[in-house]
Amino acid sequence: MAETTLGITTGAVARRLGVSPTTVRSWEQRYGISPAVRAEGRHRRWSPADVAMLEEMCRLTASGVPPAEAAHAAQLVRSEWAPVDAGTPDVPPVGPPADRAAPGEDRGGSRRAGPGGGLPLGDVRQECRGLARAAVRLDGPAMEVLLREVLARYGLVTSWEEVMAPALLAVGRKWESTGDGYVEVEHLLSWHVSTALRRTVVASAAAGTAAPVVLACVPAEQHTLPLEALAAGLAERGLPVRMFGAAVPPEALDAAVRRMGPSAVVLWSQTGSTADPSLAGQVASTAFGMRGARTAPLVLLAGPGWRGAPATPDTIRITSLREALDAVSTRYEVISAGYGEQAGPARDGS
Repeated sequence: MAETTLGITTGAVARRLGVSPTTVRSWEQRYGISPAVRAEGRHRRWSPADVAMLEEMCRLTASGVPPAEAAHAAQLVRSEWAPVDAGTPDVPPVGPPADRAAPGEDRGGSRRAGPGGGLPLGDVRQECRGLARAAVRLDGPAMEVLLREVLARYGLVTSWEEVMAPALLAVGRKWESTGDGYVEVEHLLSWHVSTALRRTVVASAAAGTAAPVVLACVPAEQHTLPLEALAAGLAERGLPVRMFGAAVPPEALDAAVRRMGPSAVVLWSQTGSTADPSLAGQVASTAFGMRGARTAPLVLLAGPGWRGAPATPDTIRITSLREALDAVSTRYEVISAGYGEQAGPARDGS
């Protein structure tokens, strides 16, 4: 009999909820939060009504309700579903049928509506909701496992754009709407996302002598996670990266560019108050290389802070992670093809 007719396993429901399988089992042992029907001789299978119960358990415990009280209320949620006939094993599959996907859901069921720990998530992947729930509960181990699985399954770009970034954005909005509330959630989630991204950089570190890509936040800019995502994406493509992080002083950036002769420099600005077009122009005009064949780096202006900055012939404004990755990859393709003089503005000074 197909697994979908029996419900989903404990491991699958744990991933959906953003908790560890151990947590689900402990709820069952301590508070009676268990599947309504068990198929004889099989592991536990959770029906849609069971999953609704677990989602309510997650929501209540995340909001501070004691587990015992939350379990009682969660079981009432399940009782509102149509009774399950113990003699009928054909429990409807969790989520919409494959031929009748919900709005925003692909036919594989990768997106699913449902609570996300009280955060303004909208229509996102179920893994994003699981990450949000784990973050609200301050469940670091669950976030660690979920981020590893998401990166392994979807790769860096999809994981960032459809799981990590929406969860971070939702936490940020919740923080803004509640004053100082959710600060601890934002800090813990950011730390785990950063750890997952840096792990990807280390695992995919490119060797060789190719000129690196320099990633730096402009002075006074502290938001580094988007640059860390770009670093992971470049490393995933086998491109060398040098990440300088937050609030890089102009003189330090200038020294780094002159010493390394990077193929590209990405400058991140989160807000218009930190964007500095003059600094971007200075970096774009920094020449290096042998006399008579000097070049300058391709400068990418990344982040919403550059939105109002004037465009120049020596810089490129980018608006997404994919766009940045493609621009840098194209730069390396041009260089590797032996047309380095076309990859950046030539400088023939001494």
